[in-house]
Amino acid sequence: MAEVSVTVLDVEEENALNVFYNIETAKIDYFHIDVIDGEFAENENVLKMRDYTLKIHSISMTPIEVHLMVKRPMEHIDDFIDLGADRIMFHIETCKDNNEALDIIKYIISNGIKAGITINPDTEVEKIYELLPFVHMVLVMSVIPGKGGQKFIESTLSKISKLKQYCYENDLDIDIEVDGGINDITGKEAVDSGANILVSGSYILNAIDYKEAINKLKEI
Repeated sequence: MAEVSVTVLDVEEENALNVFYNIETAKIDYFHIDVIDGEFAENENVLKMRDYTLKIHSISMTPIEVHLMVKRPMEHIDDFIDLGADRIMFHIETCKDNNEALDIIKYIISNGIKAGITINPDTEVEKIYELLPFVHMVLVMSVIPGKGGQKFIESTLSKISKLKQYCYENDLDIDIEVDGGINDITGKEAVDSGANILVSGSYILNAIDYKEAINKLKEI
């Protein structure tokens, strides 16, 4: 069975608390906070996502994972630690080399937070192999970062398979998350390829029954 993380990227502010409560009671595994700086990806929302993280942390016991789609991750990490994040992931594409990425990973972990690396659809998975022993998760983007409602990029499935195989061969126990265009069909493809956490937004938030949509993903 897959775990389900619901991204709140497109939740409208005037109805946010009600949506958060309904998602929580539908038994998700994680709230997924997509933080965008307007530089690394379009549609800046940093203050909105800080507010959402604070609200969720105040009403929910469900773990919060923060996906930093930002050019300078270190400028944002402390804020989301203080707001109650349980897991923080950042893009390898924002680092000049793996040494810089490892410094960020170590900083996150030193604050008692689980750390993860995110890779874009056009980034080769081999680029992060030497970092895998130090992280708790890898987030594989199956759309271009920054906007909800995009179509799943099928070519990312081979990347998930390659990552899963490498982890198996090297005895690495990490979560493999997939984010972008996830529904009951693409979710099954991702899980069959090796993912164990599905990040979904539109498929769940546009459903008549949140719980039914979530359960369809969990039962994959």
